[in-house]
Amino acid sequence: MSVKNSTEKKSLNRRDFVKTAGLGAAGFMIVPRHVLGKGYRPPSDKLNIALIGAGGKGEAHRDTLKKGENFVAFCDVDDVRAKSTYEMFPKVPRYRDYRKMLDEMGKSIDACVIATPDHTHAVITMACMQMGKHVYVEKPLTHSIWEARELLKAAKKYKVVTQMGNQGASMDCNREVVEWIQSGTIGDVTRVHVWTNRPVWPQGVPTPTEKVPVPITLDWDLWQGPAAVRDYNPAYLPFKWRGWWEYGTGAFGDMGCHLVDPAYRALKLTTPTSVEASATTVWVGDFVEANYTDSCPPSSLVKMQFPAREGMPECELWWYDGGIRPMRPEELGPNEEFGSWDGGVLFEGSKGKMMCGIFGENPTLLPTSRMKEVKAPKPWLKRVKGDHQEVWAEACKGNGEPTSPFEYAVPLTESLLIGNLAVRCYDIKKLQPGKTPTSWAPYDYPGRIRLQWDSENVRVTNFEEANLFVKREYRKGWSL
Repeated sequence: MSVKNSTEKKSLNRRDFVKTAGLGAAGFMIVPRHVLGKGYRPPSDKLNIALIGAGGKGEAHRDTLKKGENFVAFCDVDDVRAKSTYEMFPKVPRYRDYRKMLDEMGKSIDACVIATPDHTHAVITMACMQMGKHVYVEKPLTHSIWEARELLKAAKKYKVVTQMGNQGASMDCNREVVEWIQSGTIGDVTRVHVWTNRPVWPQGVPTPTEKVPVPITLDWDLWQGPAAVRDYNPAYLPFKWRGWWEYGTGAFGDMGCHLVDPAYRALKLTTPTSVEASATTVWVGDFVEANYTDSCPPSSLVKMQFPAREGMPECELWWYDGGIRPMRPEELGPNEEFGSWDGGVLFEGSKGKMMCGIFGENPTLLPTSRMKEVKAPKPWLKRVKGDHQEVWAEACKGNGEPTSPFEYAVPLTESLLIGNLAVRCYDIKKLQPGKTPTSWAPYDYPGRIRLQWDSENVRVTNFEEANLFVKREYRKGWSL
């Protein structure tokens, strides 16, 4: 069939793009849209997607992408969790092991969406990229800093389209925050406060010891993936894994990719040079401190210091979780809302303050009366059409660019995980069980020491124990 107009040429170019990107698209005939009818989307315009983690959060990706793309495989280790997806697409092949899925379905898959727990993101994503598949990965991108660096190398090597699942990156409000800040409306920003109501799952709890039978609908061994082997317990599933260091990254890893993103973009942040933390102490008796090394603390406060960059001064970012919030700004009226139910962001500049929601929504100057006095900056950033997942899918087909590619997502993720280094090292006794402080001051808390981060060499330079968490040990049979 000859190409007679620009629409047909565009379709052909998109098909060629998918093929040259290492995807499994076969040579097919491009059918003119006017032949198919208005509003019809030909198969040549659709990605063949494998959804890994078909239940839970994966359902949101399923519902967004089903409108315009084609699911060719589902993978989930929990049949009950994935039931809704399986019932919605009864004819789509289903798997428990993503490796078997890639072996059997690889030639039919163009791109993969990974919506599994944090500790399995990296191994699954790497396997998909090595087969030339575009990848959309839930936030946080990885469980460890080393994994993040390795995925960035792989994305560059395999030249696939990548996207992390921080949806605010594709929202107009995110760009509005950037325009307000970079227009100089509140001057030089030297401090940012970011807070969340998470965790909304148990943290600061003891490791379960009771023996519980594994449900027959769950492959517990596959769920654990590269993590150390331990007995199944409902204390970990289906959502509570976020509060366990072995599997999740706590509140900072969960919500930081959303909440920190507006500030990260607006202030052109890179990686912090230093970090310090304070975390809740859990008591199990009078003057008896718990030694819960596996569970994230119920709440934490983290301060990260960022260097001067691109004409912007040094900046400190304060993170609060578990119900802790920054002090209410004096410029905010007594009946005016400070953030929202699930969090917020407050920028402090040399010429004023501004706050916004978790994705950057509703950027507001303080006092709020300034919103009537100050004209909003003229938009100069390109707005994005479609949901975050759709933006990625279109980029896979050569239409536009992803909004949170690994080149951006890795430094952002790394910054949050560096913050977690300080949280995990806050109490040295938890790193060295059995040792007790010799005095009440300084009470052996390295968290009160500012950890110095060497980004080039990917390590903490002044507290070696912190480097235990830069790269995790994979159990036998698993590798990146």
